[in-house]
Amino acid sequence: MSDRQQTSNGQFKKRRGDTRIGTIEKEYGVDFGVRSDTKLATYLEENGVPSLSKALKKLNDK
Repeated sequence: MSDRQQTSNGQFKKRRGDTRIGTIEKEYGVDFGVRSDTKLATYLEENGVPSLSKALKKLNDK
């Protein structure tokens, strides 16, 4: 999985597909509208989104 998280210095670090959505929601202050124990890889696949950054952009565009 190639999902990445931006660090404070602008670099990206790999985000694992088994990361729970609840963890990401807390970290980014967003609400994906799914159960917090949903895995990131499952969410991305079910919503046809290729990466965490694209999912976050999609949420912010709403």
